[in-house]
Amino acid sequence: MNAIPNLLTGLRLALSLFMFVALAIVGGDVAYVSDRLSQGAGFALERWAFVAFVVAAVTDFFDGWLARRLNATTIWGAILDPIADKVLVCAAVLGLLAQSSNPPVILPAALILFREFTVSALREVAAGKNVRLPVTMLAKWKTTFQLVALGAELFASSAAAFGVPDDPAVLGPLMLGAHSLLWLAAIVTVITGAQYWEQARKALAAQ
Repeated sequence: MNAIPNLLTGLRLALSLFMFVALAIVGGDVAYVSDRLSQGAGFALERWAFVAFVVAAVTDFFDGWLARRLNATTIWGAILDPIADKVLVCAAVLGLLAQSSNPPVILPAALILFREFTVSALREVAAGKNVRLPVTMLAKWKTTFQLVALGAELFASSAAAFGVPDDPAVLGPLMLGAHSLLWLAAIVTVITGAQYWEQARKALAAQ
């Protein structure tokens, strides 16, 4: 039982990889395979990629909850959990970009990736100087905002695979809602990044 949280984290990593590869194939970025993909097979891959994302996102909640519930927190779990979170978000962003070159998606997606990599580097530098950067309340919600927004974008970009009619009256509001959520997630992500930079600046200046 104590191994279940880490198994869920590992499952999240595996599902993230599957989702990215599936979307890359649909987007035509995998030579030989993409060229021979039928429309039906492409729709099936899009549906499975979305399901993989949803399941992976759900494990993000349950692995931490189970670890606390079962008193099964481990060093490996503490290391792998945030890595799995970032891998899932980055895989979804890259898969989305591989699937579509939609301009409204590019800038907020780039902001999310930029923040994730810069804050990870900042944490490493701070840790090397024995500086701890506490997680803010907004940062705790940041990943949730990202996952909801990316899930909406993945569904909207794969609407045809789910039988959504190719009607501007339907697709327009769907895309607008997904893009709005992604921009909201990007803004929250950038704000939390600025919070970490300010924490690090004050802590390092005090040394």
